[in-house]
Amino acid sequence: MAAAGVVSGKIIYEQEGVYIHSSFGKTNDQDSLISGILRVLEKDAEVILDWRPLDDALDSSSILYAGKDSSSVVEWSQAPKERAHRGSEHLNSYEAEWDMVNTVSFKKKPPTNGDAPSHRNGKSKWSFLFSLTDLKSIKQNKEGMGWSYLVFCLKDDVVLPALHFHQGDSKLLIESLEKYVLLCESPQDKRTLLVNCQNKSLSQSFENLLDEPAYGLIQKIKKDPYTATMVGFSKVTNYIFDSLRGSDPSTHQRPLSEMADFLSDAIPGLKINQQEEPGFEVITRIDLGERPVVQRREPVSLEEWTKNIDSEGRVLNVDNMKQMIFRGGLSHSLRKQAWKFLLGYFPWDSTKEERTQLQKQKTDEYFRMKLQWKSVSEEQEKRNSRLRDYRSLIEKDVNRTDRTNKFYEGQDNPGLILLHDILMTYCMYDFDLGYVQGMSDLLSPLLYVMENEVDAFWCFASYMDQMHQNFEEQMQGMKTQLIQLSTLLRLLDSGFCSYLESQDSGYLYFCFRWLLIRFKREFSFLDILRLWEVMWTDLPCKNFHLLLCCAILENEKQQIMEKHYGFNEILKHINELSMKIDVEDILCKAEAISLQMVKCKELPQAVCEILGLQDSEVTTPDSDTGEDENGGMAGPTSAFQSNTLPTLAAIASKDDSPAPIPVSSNVSRLTPS
Repeated sequence: MAAAGVVSGKIIYEQEGVYIHSSFGKTNDQDSLISGILRVLEKDAEVILDWRPLDDALDSSSILYAGKDSSSVVEWSQAPKERAHRGSEHLNSYEAEWDMVNTVSFKKKPPTNGDAPSHRNGKSKWSFLFSLTDLKSIKQNKEGMGWSYLVFCLKDDVVLPALHFHQGDSKLLIESLEKYVLLCESPQDKRTLLVNCQNKSLSQSFENLLDEPAYGLIQKIKKDPYTATMVGFSKVTNYIFDSLRGSDPSTHQRPLSEMADFLSDAIPGLKINQQEEPGFEVITRIDLGERPVVQRREPVSLEEWTKNIDSEGRVLNVDNMKQMIFRGGLSHSLRKQAWKFLLGYFPWDSTKEERTQLQKQKTDEYFRMKLQWKSVSEEQEKRNSRLRDYRSLIEKDVNRTDRTNKFYEGQDNPGLILLHDILMTYCMYDFDLGYVQGMSDLLSPLLYVMENEVDAFWCFASYMDQMHQNFEEQMQGMKTQLIQLSTLLRLLDSGFCSYLESQDSGYLYFCFRWLLIRFKREFSFLDILRLWEVMWTDLPCKNFHLLLCCAILENEKQQIMEKHYGFNEILKHINELSMKIDVEDILCKAEAISLQMVKCKELPQAVCEILGLQDSEVTTPDSDTGEDENGGMAGPTSAFQSNTLPTLAAIASKDDSPAPIPVSSNVSRLTPS
């Protein structure tokens, strides 16, 4: 329960016209209908469902707690030790109500031989509230049988009075509750929704991205760790381990040092301790040398861009242009055209005329796909469960879009409508992958910059080509990245890695959402535009985003270690970095790390492969020393060959090198792969 004291709760859901029918079979008798207001409130790590009559005379001392007699009749008794004054302002304030939370509990009433309870104080006796942590199941009415109603059953088998929705239905309430708990149909009764049931398949499981209270995390981290690591760790407290052990007999008596193993068991294939894995190189402590100081430049201006365009519209000096974008980003006026090149929608060597023809072709292709789902009737969609599920997930995600950007302000904002349409169309484009929650995070900045439905779609499709593995059901891309990140972090600071492992954090779960949606929730909207365009240059090396992770963690190392943060404190601290990270500082530090590694003469082969550096001449601790043609020690080849701006793109490994795009006058061949 929430702590006592004057606090305020956030209203998640509110609905008037929610009735209790106090006399069964007498619904025409107005005295038997108790009109009330139903609210879902969030405070700290608790979410409370609260119903009370619409009675101006009711004060806060009427908050009740429930008992249950042997005849399963619910009785309501006044909570002890509390008498709070309720003023007229309390119609819109819940401070007094939250003061009462600690005094609200559910208890068994002594047997009454089946006698029905009496309600001497009338309507006030029906007020109730409970925490979602106490909710066991929800029973719904049969479709087409009058007013929609819900019956809540708590974990101690207390059954609350049915709530009848006379004004609208209960769907919005169910959707609100699903943000905090998992609900699924009971195998025995489709009208009954069970709480915290087995989650859906991973490909559709990114529910409630980032905004999950801690208690919902507990069940999800056991059922679906991929989703769980995406949630709001800022609300996780020390009871996480107690909850894990207390609710699952298999974890009883397990020391805290084993809890990371408990989590890792739920993610088959994720093994961060690479020294125990076949094929992994044992990385010993290596002197990386002095880290250079890096400075960034001003964003590329429209004038600089124009100077690099020839008379037919081709971009000249592509490598140099990418280097400038990497070092400074783009002025906002340039993003609409430059992003199309960076994402591969437009080939760098295409002419203006070729791009015009390509856009016409792609416009036709887009609207043909859009027509496919637009023309599906309701009856057809009922028979297509996958399309129906995609639409439901998209609508939920779009409704949670960050509204701090004016482009997406308002419930019926055109930007939100376009987000929905583009994501639905992507399901037609890649029906196997379909829609996985979190994809809208990748689309919203693209649509904001493009201001065009078609261009935004094809840029998004190109971006998803890069990010596809992050959203696949087996999550192999995420597993690989976490392992690679651990490898880099151990090379940079083995002591910090050892500390994280000692606190059961060596699996780096707290970096999961960074990798999944490329830091979208860690930086402000404008900063993410800068960060993404820098990463899209593919400079200074492959997997530069992993070095960005290392840079962020390096900045936080001192506080984490000096304050002796444990498992929960680390999760909480990392999550609370959101919107507080200096993007320019992190870009400088990550680039400096890459330069430091490039100059290292003994860079391990595993690290060379991660960063896409040529390793044929790299000297490792267990290889012979080699010299270059000039008699010097040979180091890994990199984009950076001097202290000036780099002149070549990073060299990827043979298996990962994209096929070159040939120059062609045939417009059809300009279609991005």
